[in-house]
Amino acid sequence: MFALVGVNPLFLMLQLNNRSNMFSGQTMANSKRKLPTKSSVTTAQEKPHTTRQSPNPNDVPAQGSTLGNLFQECFGYETSNFSSLTNFTTWLQRPVDGAALGVFRLLFGAAMLVDIAEERGGGQLDVRFGEPHHCHFPLFPGMRALAYPLMGCVYLCMWLGAWGIMLGYRFRCSCLAFIVPYWYIFLLDKPTWNNHSYLFGLVGTLLLFTQADSYCSLESWLNPARSRSRTVPYWNYFLIKFQFFVLYMYAGLKKISAEWLSGYAMSSLSQHWVFAPFRQMLDPELIDLLIVHWFTAFFDVSIAFFMTIEKTRLLVTPFMLSFHLMNSRLFVIGMFPWVCLAEVPLFFSFDWPRRIRGRTKTAPAEAAALTPSKPSLLARLRTCLILGYCVLQLFLPYSHFITKGYNNWTNGLYGYSWDMMVHSYDTLQTSIQVVDNDNQLVHNLNPFAFTEYERWTKYADMAVQYAKCIEENIQNRQVKGGPSIGSNISIYFDIWCSMNGRFQQRSFDPRVDLLKAPWSPFETTSWSLPLLNELNHMRPKLRTIENEVLAWNNYSDVIFVADFPGLTLINFISPDLINCTLTILEGNVRYKSEVERESYFLTAGKSIGLQSNITHFVTTIGQKPASYLFTYTNKTMLEQDIASEEETAAESERPLLPLWREFEQRVANYQQFLEHIGNCLLYLLYDVPIPLAVRERD
Repeated sequence: MFALVGVNPLFLMLQLNNRSNMFSGQTMANSKRKLPTKSSVTTAQEKPHTTRQSPNPNDVPAQGSTLGNLFQECFGYETSNFSSLTNFTTWLQRPVDGAALGVFRLLFGAAMLVDIAEERGGGQLDVRFGEPHHCHFPLFPGMRALAYPLMGCVYLCMWLGAWGIMLGYRFRCSCLAFIVPYWYIFLLDKPTWNNHSYLFGLVGTLLLFTQADSYCSLESWLNPARSRSRTVPYWNYFLIKFQFFVLYMYAGLKKISAEWLSGYAMSSLSQHWVFAPFRQMLDPELIDLLIVHWFTAFFDVSIAFFMTIEKTRLLVTPFMLSFHLMNSRLFVIGMFPWVCLAEVPLFFSFDWPRRIRGRTKTAPAEAAALTPSKPSLLARLRTCLILGYCVLQLFLPYSHFITKGYNNWTNGLYGYSWDMMVHSYDTLQTSIQVVDNDNQLVHNLNPFAFTEYERWTKYADMAVQYAKCIEENIQNRQVKGGPSIGSNISIYFDIWCSMNGRFQQRSFDPRVDLLKAPWSPFETTSWSLPLLNELNHMRPKLRTIENEVLAWNNYSDVIFVADFPGLTLINFISPDLINCTLTILEGNVRYKSEVERESYFLTAGKSIGLQSNITHFVTTIGQKPASYLFTYTNKTMLEQDIASEEETAAESERPLLPLWREFEQRVANYQQFLEHIGNCLLYLLYDVPIPLAVRERD
């Protein structure tokens, strides 16, 4: 399969159906192609196992007959189907049974009904849109959230659209009612972006153009005389399957990197109960490296190919199902595993739902009527649009050289690049200073006073948006009970975080006023500090030191820090911490505490003890970054060791598979969502006051 990675993914995706579903797969008596007639047409449902057509000598691909035969043997189609736009259009337009697509539509709609109340924020509607000073992070300047009651109507429209998709009722209108609010909510808040939310929006949009309501739909049941043909053009399947093909393949390609294959992205997953069978053969570190990282990379990059090839499909299907079921236990990723599971049957025969019901025949006349002898101009235009969409999806995940302003430690915004689980962050400290320039006063602001999101701490565009939102809230005097601040202000962010087990380091220059900081989506952001990759060689050493410190006792810990030349780390050590030590790993620093007048020059290998309950200043000097570590023991937790043991015992009694508890939580969340919708409607119709929840702030 590694040999297939270099093949054009679009060319391979053109073969997303098995031989048993080929409409024009009969053996012909001579090498000349004949137009299908009413009596000669055989559908996939009438003849599921067909004989491959003898290749026409004139249609042998340029690569040679051997490659063509291998391609046909693997995917069940002749390369001549893709030799011209006309042949490819005919291939896409061929009629196939719409039963499998109808079942996928039903399952996707059901998943979206759950997703709206969960990851779309329906259960927390009042918190997200009920507070007038809540900050949003839209993709396009000028986008604004509607008033809370109107946002309730937006969610109601999306919810009704999901019902219509699931039931197959007024399908086109239902798809529009779902995807328009969905994309509005999605584009309104970049911190909520993730790859599967992007996938849901794409699939909902693609379904709009298909005939997915041709089977298992309320519309066909209510109006059987007006119901659509049971066959649909193959491109209805092709679009959906291509989108999932890109999902898997690009997720694998993004994992084929030193960052992922070194095993730093996802640590300690081996402790989860789903890996219990592997712990009988491998130690935890090998499970994290071989199973979590190496196998996942191979799985993602190859599974779509294996599912496309008929001879390997049944063999890899159990791996496909197990993979997504395990993900549903390992991560909080909403409906993503279930939507992927709903898509798996699309790789099998088009009529499998009818076979289960014992109804597999399709009228030959109906199929013949849908089989054009020559594709029309409209059909060719549709094919060009499909190819354009495919090219766009193949290009976007690698388009970050254009949108340079969104690049920071990673390329582009998280959510459309299919770099799933490749990067994990640990944010140590976030501070915001609002400086009143007229009065020369500095005010420390709670970083999460106006948002519950954290992703703005990693991306320069969101940092600028948040700073301007803070300024707007201050100027509009929407923050009551706080100190009086003038109109001439500056805002500075000092954010420390670590990516994939690296040192804690700053993400932005703390000396830059973000209200005046330049930012463009097409230019590199100068005040966004780069990732200190020159210190990557120390990552194995960091793991060794961490294991040694953690072995001291149950409440000892270590923090690894790296800083840029000329910058100072201001660190207040809590009185709860004892045995605090600063040790220099690389570079040179100047250390000083608030109670001492003298400063100390420390070089690599030097250590110094630190007092608790005071502020310490560590300034990096020289021409290169400095790296150092803090070790400490939590005195409070050490004194409460008995209570901690009781908590550990309680955690060990938690069920491994808390399905009922999760079900109850989802039901309660859904009740909250419906209450929010009802409150919004009562306010708009009868002016009934809306009870609002107060968001808890740190």
